[in-house]
Amino acid sequence: MSTGAIIGVVVAIVAAAVILWIVLRPAMQRKKLRDRFGPEYDRAVSQSDSRSAAEKELAEREHRHSEFDLKPLSPSAQESYRRHWATVQTKFVDSPESAIADADRLVTDLMAERGYPTEGYEAQLSVLSVEHARTLEHYRKAHDISERQEIGEASTEDLRTAMVHYRELFTDLLEHGTAPRKETEAVRKEKSDV
Repeated sequence: MSTGAIIGVVVAIVAAAVILWIVLRPAMQRKKLRDRFGPEYDRAVSQSDSRSAAEKELAEREHRHSEFDLKPLSPSAQESYRRHWATVQTKFVDSPESAIADADRLVTDLMAERGYPTEGYEAQLSVLSVEHARTLEHYRKAHDISERQEIGEASTEDLRTAMVHYRELFTDLLEHGTAPRKETEAVRKEKSDV
């Protein structure tokens, strides 16, 4: 085979690889976002003008999320939050409305201690969706019931349901999340050294 033919074959292979990468890249990005955001991916797509706009928004959420210094809680802090939650649940029996307000505050306090921003419900949803997408719908439902309770439109059964929803998010925030950045970087370094 002549040198010109070999160069032609190499150029054709490189061109095919580039075309394949261009074609497969959006599908790989879509899969990554679906895996990361779960049901939040479908929600974002259904509420957006286009799939690409929704995917861009989700990627922006990931970027904003990466800028926060999120941290897990110490075992003693986790135990303290568990005790506070038990107190809130006990309070529900005698004062459901007050317990729901306390549950919302406790979730917000927990978010703040973990390093999440706590200003504005929509901003909270956006940032939480990156690591806690699977329990985010619980937060939406609890928040909705809390708002209805504030205007007197939530029954005691609704408040009980809100408490269950708050507990799901609370548990997820308490027990799951990112490792400290130093630990994450150390683990990456160890894996690359192997």
